[in-house]
Amino acid sequence: MYQDKTLVCRDCGSEFVFSASEQEFYAEKGFTNEPGRCPQCRAERKQRNRFGSRGPREMYETVCSNCGVTTQVPFQPSGDRPVYCRDCYAQRRNQY
Repeated sequence: MYQDKTLVCRDCGSEFVFSASEQEFYAEKGFTNEPGRCPQCRAERKQRNRFGSRGPREMYETVCSNCGVTTQVPFQPSGDRPVYCRDCYAQRRNQY
């Protein structure tokens, strides 16, 4: 039913094969568009987007409101709400 197709990558302009098995996989997943990028450009784009456009998260040092240990969180604590370390947060989340 499916046959290999040769497509052109929109990023680098190189040709790549969209195999019959890949086409079948796309159809099973309900994808209607063919890939626009070659596997190498897709992998590079995925790696670039891994950290988003901002880069790695900025972490803020604070003291856990429950156990008093120094910890880091990915937001700047405002002081009006409790902040928990990873372990205390997990314990509180499992209680509810």
